[in-house]
Amino acid sequence: MSVPELITSPQNPRIKNLLKLQQKSAERRRQGLTIIEGQRELTIAHGAGVACPAVFVCSELAGPAREAELRALFAPEPATEWLAVSRAVFEKVAYREGSDGVLALARPPQHTLESLVLPKNPLLLVLEAVEKPGNLGAILRTADAARADAVIICDPRTDLFNPNAIRSSIGCSFTVPTVATTRSELLAWCAARGIRTYAAALSDHAQPYTRFDFRGPTAFVMGTEADGLTPELMSACDHTIIIPMGGHIDSLNVSTATAVLTFEAVRQRG
Repeated sequence: MSVPELITSPQNPRIKNLLKLQQKSAERRRQGLTIIEGQRELTIAHGAGVACPAVFVCSELAGPAREAELRALFAPEPATEWLAVSRAVFEKVAYREGSDGVLALARPPQHTLESLVLPKNPLLLVLEAVEKPGNLGAILRTADAARADAVIICDPRTDLFNPNAIRSSIGCSFTVPTVATTRSELLAWCAARGIRTYAAALSDHAQPYTRFDFRGPTAFVMGTEADGLTPELMSACDHTIIIPMGGHIDSLNVSTATAVLTFEAVRQRG
């Protein structure tokens, strides 16, 4: 890679476009791009085969070792443009404190229910109307750690590749197939494939999750932090399960609850 000219103005068109992509989900959808910040996240995304049209590096923040590693990582890919930016400009576009001086444009993969390639007994995590990128990112980390086969979002209220979701997932947004769909499409798809759906909800007829066998085709269906699952989706699931609470609170954070259920399925599957 040749040494690029240093970008020192926040009015540079490339920098202004970064800010638009960072702030506007409509712009991310229109351009088919998102932003990955951080060497670790970028390395994981690159390892998952994500195309990165441009990498922005602040040498002052990144340091020579990190910059050399990234240059080696992207050296075989002439389609990736390398852009150097000043510290003042990078700090304007960075969306987290203590950034390591690395940021990239990425083309996120586009999955559909029909394009998913699943084993005979898939383990799926379903989120209804997820709206907090941090929760989505944390659940993607769980999905990656547990080797779940996909994360499916019904009627999402945030785009799946929101930069903050990518940050919270530490790049696992790209290691687990993630699909946006509707409630009706999900239910029909699961039924056609014999996938049992388990609604996690505070309900009088919910049974403790430890009573169930998750070794077959399984989808855990989780609701929002504030409202839980809609009655329509909860009633349409095959079973309603609950994590018994022994203290004063009646529920866990949705990402924590998802982790508990997911790793119970992993334990049962050996």
